Amino acid sequence: MRRVSFVSAVFLVYSYQFAGSSALTPVFVQKGKDVLLELMKADVPEDFDLLSWMFNKRDILVTFPPGKEPRVPDVYRGRVEPSVKNYSVKLKNLQEADSGVYTARVTTDKEQIVAEYNITVQDPVSPVELTVNSVSNSLDSCNLTVTCSTQDSHHISSTLRCDNQTCSQEGGERSKVTTSGASLLVHLVNHSIICNHSNHVSWTSGAKMIEDPCPQNADSNGTTKIVIGTVGFVIAGLVVAISICLYIKCRRKNCENTIYEVPQSIGPGRRLNQSPTEDALSPTSIYALVRFHT
Repeated sequence: MRRVSFVSAVFLVYSYQFAGSSALTPVFVQKGKDVLLELMKADVPEDFDLLSWMFNKRDILVTFPPGKEPRVPDVYRGRVEPSVKNYSVKLKNLQEADSGVYTARVTTDKEQIVAEYNITVQDPVSPVELTVNSVSNSLDSCNLTVTCSTQDSHHISSTLRCDNQTCSQEGGERSKVTTSGASLLVHLVNHSIICNHSNHVSWTSGAKMIEDPCPQNADSNGTTKIVIGTVGFVIAGLVVAISICLYIKCRRKNCENTIYEVPQSIGPGRRLNQSPTEDALSPTSIYALVRFHT
């Protein structure tokens, strides 16, 4: 048996401090669960004539005559379990129609309300679906739209502004209260975007890692680097090829421009290029004095 949720337990503790008064204590119960409405025996007078629990101040759930067994109307048999020890009541398998005000009244020479609870029965919240879409890109950043949706067609959106390293949530965390009384909350924690869906009786969440927030920018940067590297390599190759060609051309040009004098046939007793009248050796070019074979 589930007595009350944690939040409800806090309200119950608070209500005990004011037992005997007309303070209305809110209690939230998940649909299909049980709840125990307790009553402090010290707040019940010893000489009371009748103690009764009522629903919405019109339907009697159970009565406690002094010194006798409690009485439960037929309509509530199996749904209400009274306790003679402290006059508490356990409500079983609560449905949405069971939401309302439950009051404990003591009758002596006057009527007195010794406990009063406002019960709200809620369905558990549904799972959430979290989607992240890119809406814009620039060279150094991108914007992402985060949408958290529930199965009952409720949703909440938030915008993330990211660079290639980190993201920030514009306007901080976003929250929304749905028509069913549940709460949707979207917030960024480190590199994760988280959506919480909760009410007073249940809680669920969804999360996604934002590891590569701007993949298009990363691809563009990588492509640019490849292109630059390829162009640089081609240019370097052309420079080397041109240098080699110039070097080879230069060598060939030097060889073709070096023209030596053509040896001429000389007869006996004559030197190369010596006219018959010349008596001295020519100071220009001298070749080996080799006689041609006749």
